[in-house]
Amino acid sequence: MKGSSAMYSIDEDKNRGIIQENEGKVDSSFIIKRPELLAPAGDLEKLKFAIRYGADAVYIGGKQFGLRAKAGNFTFEDMENGVDFAKQHQAKVFVATNIIAHNEDLKGAKDYFQKLHAVGVDAVIVADPALVMACRDAAPDLEIHISTQASITNWKTVKFWAEEGIPRVVLAREVSIEEIKLMKERVNIEIEAFIHGAMCISYSGRCVLSNHMTARDANRGGCAQSCRWNYDLLSEAGNEAYADTSYTMSSKDLSMVEHLPQLIDSGVDSLKIEGRMKSIHYIATVVSTYREIIDRYCQDPQGFTFKQEWKEEMLKAAQRSMTTGFYFGQPTVNDQLYGLPEKMQQYQFVGLILDYDAKTGIAKIQQRNLISIGDQVEFFGPRMARFEQEITQMWDENFEPIERAPHAQMNIYVQVKHPVSAYDMMRKRK
Repeated sequence: MKGSSAMYSIDEDKNRGIIQENEGKVDSSFIIKRPELLAPAGDLEKLKFAIRYGADAVYIGGKQFGLRAKAGNFTFEDMENGVDFAKQHQAKVFVATNIIAHNEDLKGAKDYFQKLHAVGVDAVIVADPALVMACRDAAPDLEIHISTQASITNWKTVKFWAEEGIPRVVLAREVSIEEIKLMKERVNIEIEAFIHGAMCISYSGRCVLSNHMTARDANRGGCAQSCRWNYDLLSEAGNEAYADTSYTMSSKDLSMVEHLPQLIDSGVDSLKIEGRMKSIHYIATVVSTYREIIDRYCQDPQGFTFKQEWKEEMLKAAQRSMTTGFYFGQPTVNDQLYGLPEKMQQYQFVGLILDYDAKTGIAKIQQRNLISIGDQVEFFGPRMARFEQEITQMWDENFEPIERAPHAQMNIYVQVKHPVSAYDMMRKRK
């Protein structure tokens, strides 16, 4: 592949991509490859929402060998259910087995990979060569992707893994778009890169700050996020604190929402969202927004225009202000959070649509946070135009009028001004 455009023979991928116009004429021998949108799923509910809202694939963690010990994580039964659901929706499931293993961690690895293969997952994400070997010995047909924890930052490392028969590598977050282009030019391999979510202050896969601060091994699933703590910054004499710079190691969150065309043109095969511990509201918001941008760009690259509403939508799920990380060069002071965090408008997920009666315009909703008459709410979903309205009428499940819906996951009925569908969401400003 030469240049910056991800161009492929049409025979290489008949199911994805679109015909690109060439000087006003349609050249049917080439397509722009539509990249995979890969979403996090901390539990089975999140997996289903990620796929419903547009993910082509999800990555999950099991009860062993993963880096998110405090995520919900999946039993083998959950995995089977998730794989079945994904296959019904033409999506894939990858399992993170990406710890940096110590001797005692290797016990049971082969049995674990055999079970994953039996469940039917599409690939495992691995960082440690010992686990790569264990997987190949136990389940040679199970696809292996090399994790971001392996800190891949140059094309020769990519070439090494390609020569080892690995079909995909997940790049370290410390890689620029220009470096990705070089990797794609020199190595025939799938590239997966993060586009959204939390950033490590240290190099991916190399931080041991949590180990020293809390005795929780960051590279074996126990990261305490010590870099985001509030520290006292002292003078050399040790007797003076600088309160205005008390957050000294905290990065802004990554967001490439405004720059997806450049990543797609660089040849990235999979665009990855971070956040297995995030809420279903976060997953639905972020996945659906990136889905729309990817599809709009791939349908008409030359006529594509970025819409400010896409960035505004991302901010409704954001917890921190955002940065493009290393994609356009070394981050500066403007890409980190010093002092108190910036104030951001927070949105709260308050209801999940269960059903809708088109004749009456009344939606059945499962409450997820307090809802009251007079609340200004917004409805959104994977196949609808977002709209806002005030809650003017609300009934309990016996159709008795109510002023508030305070009980967790109670079913209520609400008059809505536009049609909605099952699995659409309702949110409000905090």
